Amino acid sequence: MEKKESKKALKYDFSVPSLGKAKIPSPIKMSTVHGDTFANYVRDKEAILYHISAVKNGEEQEVDTRHLLELAGPREKIFFNPAHVHAAIVTCGGLCPGLNNVIRATVRCLWYRYGVRRISGVRNGYRGLLPDSAFSTLELDPDIVDDIQMKGGTILGSARGGGDRVEDIADEIERLNINILFAIGGDGTQRGALDLAEELEKRKLKIAVVGIPKTIDNDLNFIQRSFGFETAVARAVEAVRGAHVEAHDAINGIGLVKVMGRESGFIAAYTALAMSDVNFCLIPENSFDLEGKKGFLTYLKKRIVDREHAVILVAEGAGQELMEDRNEKDLSGNKKLSDIGIFLKDKIKEYFKKEKIEVNIKYIDPSYIIRSAPANPNDSIYCSRLGAHAVHAAMAGKTKILISLVNNTFVHVPIKVAVSKKKTIDIEGSLWRDVLENTRQPVKMKNE
Repeated sequence: MEKKESKKALKYDFSVPSLGKAKIPSPIKMSTVHGDTFANYVRDKEAILYHISAVKNGEEQEVDTRHLLELAGPREKIFFNPAHVHAAIVTCGGLCPGLNNVIRATVRCLWYRYGVRRISGVRNGYRGLLPDSAFSTLELDPDIVDDIQMKGGTILGSARGGGDRVEDIADEIERLNINILFAIGGDGTQRGALDLAEELEKRKLKIAVVGIPKTIDNDLNFIQRSFGFETAVARAVEAVRGAHVEAHDAINGIGLVKVMGRESGFIAAYTALAMSDVNFCLIPENSFDLEGKKGFLTYLKKRIVDREHAVILVAEGAGQELMEDRNEKDLSGNKKLSDIGIFLKDKIKEYFKKEKIEVNIKYIDPSYIIRSAPANPNDSIYCSRLGAHAVHAAMAGKTKILISLVNNTFVHVPIKVAVSKKKTIDIEGSLWRDVLENTRQPVKMKNE
């Protein structure tokens, strides 16, 4: 006889893997008693609900513990003896505001809170952990990272590729006697970290691999906000402001700004909300036609005729179906995109010339200025907390997890769950609805 199916099938399993039982008293002195005015340790049984929405007068549902997200923070007992720890930090992929802030926070927490004295910085991403690498590791301490938070980029250097050579990296980690690896990077980096952790587990090595999610596009699943995202939006706003001035003060001026966003248009959407001067926000999640009665160019012409200027904000992954497929991938395995900014600029110019309407197009691509910027104060605070929580998790023996902010709470999320799919804008949801209200662009720019 078949078992009766549960009312709510398990969709995500947030169970946190561990290297073993934590038995060593933590060097961080806190309280185990709530209400005694001293800061408390976090217990493994403390968790939050991922889904916080409910239906009024609905049935009360039991919560499967695997649906609960484990709270991040210092534990009373830790797995590693701090005197024996050799920790390593690696930054991978493209640059992003806040990388140096995370490195600094991680080093300072290891050094001052746990007394760890062997901390290595891996140069140039996973490629710095390959046996044939020409890059030496960088010894890190609080003096080395003293003021790096003031600078953009990463003192360790960053690169794409190398993460697929899992066995080679595992060999090098063994040779270097590393106990803990902090992997700072996006989707590809975290997939590499998960593969590496599983290879180390296969070898029966007690090595913690903890991820700190870095994706300027804000597209990692179960990550409320990626570090650097807020700084990216602030810098994008400056570019849009300039585009608006140029467009407004020219004859039939058109300001066209391209921002990051391969598969998710969060930077474009939030920038459009921050700057009400955006008239068209084009994102990968909402495809559009160029020509035709309901195509983008028709609506742009109407805007120019009515208002004599327009500002267009486009995410780099938007409109890829309108261009020739390059069929190429970068070293991280990401599909190489065609340049939607240049494409739109040329098509707009061509269209208005045919319509015999004079336009002045100002095209701005601030991508690398944004990527290399230092973190703003809010991102800086966020990075400090992410770095510290990553250290607490690793020292407690947690592995194959990354630190996330969910429902405004720092939690441990299994990497496997985080990389299961990309986070994208729901074009039927409230964020996109608010963007449409702000830009007053058509809901759809499709002829079908």
